[in-house]
Amino acid sequence: MLFVLGVLIVFVGVALSIALHEIGHLLPAKKFGVKVTQYMVGFGPTVWSRRRGETEYGVKAIPLGGYVRMIGMLPPRPGDRPGELRELSTGRFSQMVDQARNDSMVEIQPGDEDRVFYKLHPAKKIVIMLGGPMMNLVIAFVLLTGVITLYGLPQVVPKVGLLSSCVPTAAPTLQVPQPKCATGDPQSPAAAGGLKADDRIVSVNGQSISTWDQVTALIRDSAGTPLRLVVQRGDAQVPLTVTPAALQRPTFDAQGQPVTRDGQLVLSRVGFLGVTPAQELVKKPIYDAPAFVWEQTVQTASVVVKIPQKMVGVVQAAFGSGERDPNGPISVVGVGRIGGEVAALDVPADEGGNWLKLAQLVLLIASLNLALFVFNLVPLLPLDGGHVAGALWESVKRAVARLRGRPDPGYVDVAKGLPIAYGMSLVLITMSVLLIYADIVKPIDLFG
Repeated sequence: MLFVLGVLIVFVGVALSIALHEIGHLLPAKKFGVKVTQYMVGFGPTVWSRRRGETEYGVKAIPLGGYVRMIGMLPPRPGDRPGELRELSTGRFSQMVDQARNDSMVEIQPGDEDRVFYKLHPAKKIVIMLGGPMMNLVIAFVLLTGVITLYGLPQVVPKVGLLSSCVPTAAPTLQVPQPKCATGDPQSPAAAGGLKADDRIVSVNGQSISTWDQVTALIRDSAGTPLRLVVQRGDAQVPLTVTPAALQRPTFDAQGQPVTRDGQLVLSRVGFLGVTPAQELVKKPIYDAPAFVWEQTVQTASVVVKIPQKMVGVVQAAFGSGERDPNGPISVVGVGRIGGEVAALDVPADEGGNWLKLAQLVLLIASLNLALFVFNLVPLLPLDGGHVAGALWESVKRAVARLRGRPDPGYVDVAKGLPIAYGMSLVLITMSVLLIYADIVKPIDLFG
């Protein structure tokens, strides 16, 4: 039952995200006087619709997108009068373009000649086409801000999480840069000094502690030197003395890679206590939200850029023995499945319980909206970014013509990009089918 509830929450979140994306196109289009004949969520057969004024609002059977139909998306061919229909050309692609133009012209009824999209100022075209992606960005911003300010983010704190039982004395190698404990290794200084899990480190040698980085720096610089700790244990502050062991450990460069010389690790003498920090949920102030959303957007963009490369792994996993990349692309089916698994998790109340699951579902929907935002900015038709690119090019051409004292070059003929749009649509459909299939036969395993 919880699994089904999680799937339904994600489904509703996806549907609302798509609906709001299309509203982002609809509202400015109507504001600028463009005639909008349809507002639809989904594709395929119509499940429900209602006409209000000149616009039909409805829901279709396949919830994999949506659209707003604006009249006059394509300008007439140079030399044609507005509304004129021509015979189709002989070439395959030319026929496709001419048919699309004719279909666009048929939508224009008497009195609609100045309510077509292609006659808008380029800036207004950009506002309309960016309205959808920007709506997704706003949704993501609101959801992410809500999570980090009301629920919090996991953050390393100066608190003992796990204790090592011993001091690993094996020498580091390129193959094993961080050796583990072996039989006969001495007891760890943390265990010997009386530290316990959940102890919060208040001070070290009289210095107040607020971050784990401070603790790490003091331990590394105190090999063989006693440290006087004060830890918060329950309601009491407990003084302890621990002496970090001296170990030879690898040094790392700015990229986090081990430094080597002549094929050997470059080692340095550091202190070792044998503790791992704990994580706690820390609520962030609202002014941290823009930086956090920007970080998540950049991370999403890096994934979108690598989609062609990662689709190879998806195919290998779906039709072979490969494993799915947990950071790879997934379909709506995969998103729904993850939502169901999150809802079905058995999370103890002291670890967040239902609030943790709700936060994860909200983050999942926010991530989807960031993906929609970034993906729709790709400057290729039929994506919103393709129409934005056409409007920008039109603006540039007109500005150059004015500077050179030449006549207005007119509207950019985006219809010439339709063969690319058809090819892109075929790629998107193929990719969607492959991802849905992979999410059914070889789903991403995030929870083991």
